[in-house]
Amino acid sequence: MSTTTLLHIDASPRGERSHSRKLGREFVAAWQAAHADGRVIARDLGHNPPPFVTEAWVEGAFTPPAGHSAAAQAEIRISDQFVDELLAADELVIAAPIYNFGLPAALKAWVDQIVRIGRTVGMGAGGFEGLARGKKVHVIVASGSDFRPTGAYGAYNFFEPHLRGILGFIGITDVQFVYAHSLNDGNPLREQSLAEARTALKSLVAA
Repeated sequence: MSTTTLLHIDASPRGERSHSRKLGREFVAAWQAAHADGRVIARDLGHNPPPFVTEAWVEGAFTPPAGHSAAAQAEIRISDQFVDELLAADELVIAAPIYNFGLPAALKAWVDQIVRIGRTVGMGAGGFEGLARGKKVHVIVASGSDFRPTGAYGAYNFFEPHLRGILGFIGITDVQFVYAHSLNDGNPLREQSLAEARTALKSLVAA
């Protein structure tokens, strides 16, 4: 029987004050308790952000390897590491804040590293097809206000549709979002929201 692998991604630049990091750690601990032989790959994007796409990266991703410059080889080697981690995982948990209605820059940089023609996206008779199929993704979103799709600021939530669309493009459609919302200091819904998020995450581990 093969070992089940979880890719744990943190995207908050904060440390111990980060709600998304705390919830992500709790999810991983519960997942490990439920998967005694499971393996966890930890990728901290918030503290060690991926490089942005450069001209050398484009050369490495879209031209034959035999002609790659040294810079292109170095850039695509980094991208390959991110892609290898993704493809090795059976499940992902992505813990991140919502910034300016969308993905934090570090998480967007990771997205740009892992969407790769020939590795996570192929070309079929009907056009693009995702190659990273068969994975489950759990996304923990922390926010000061209520950015749930049905929340007060749901119309400004471009985080979920963006990430859901990207994951679907590479073949991952089993995606669950858990929102820890209303976390601003003094918000009376703060503790209730955190408790509900913890309950939801426990249910995802048990599913």
